[in-house]
Amino acid sequence: MVRFEGVSMRYGRGPETLRDISFSLEPGSFHFLTGASGAGKSSLLKLIYLAHRASRGRVELFGRDVSLTHASDLPFLRRRIGVVFQEFRLLEHLSVFDNAALPLRILGRKPATYREDVAELLTWVGLGERMHALPATLSGGEKQRLAIARAVVDRPDVLLADEPTGNVDPAMSLRLLRLFVELNRLGTTVLIATHDEDLVARAARPTLHLEHGRLVDLGGRP
Repeated sequence: MVRFEGVSMRYGRGPETLRDISFSLEPGSFHFLTGASGAGKSSLLKLIYLAHRASRGRVELFGRDVSLTHASDLPFLRRRIGVVFQEFRLLEHLSVFDNAALPLRILGRKPATYREDVAELLTWVGLGERMHALPATLSGGEKQRLAIARAVVDRPDVLLADEPTGNVDPAMSLRLLRLFVELNRLGTTVLIATHDEDLVARAARPTLHLEHGRLVDLGGRP
């Protein structure tokens, strides 16, 4: 699904944020991405969801070299990737339900075909009674759960999550982990960037560990 070969990245003319990164995510795999603040976790995710280009090296998505992919084809690749951002990126004028259903609307599906599925997903993440609320009325944890629901609602081929449990309590954190595991069981490749050591330990999945912009651990430590 994802392959990096000797990838480095910098912002503008600044120093390299990532240096000589090489790894691959096989279809149906589940990894955590760990490292201290500033290690480069968010930057690596940005390369995968095409928010930035590598300064050198090769990035492949779904078997295609991103640097050789025509700009008109990039939106198609992005639609295969679900992303949970730290800053949520909710649309303030849309209800909780409509925010969660937005990827399905973009795909052209009619509400009658997804209404029950979206309602069930929102209930699972604890927002079943807030479906008609606007984002401005939600707590930080509720916004986080809504952002996760929106990212997984269309069962993307790849799910990227940047600190997805940072604003929820331990019980909800485990519930969201079960959601990610179930999505992975259905075939989605999952990569979660997190500081939550308890979450990583409970999941017992392989870990990619960054230090100062370098990938230093490809082990399967929990």
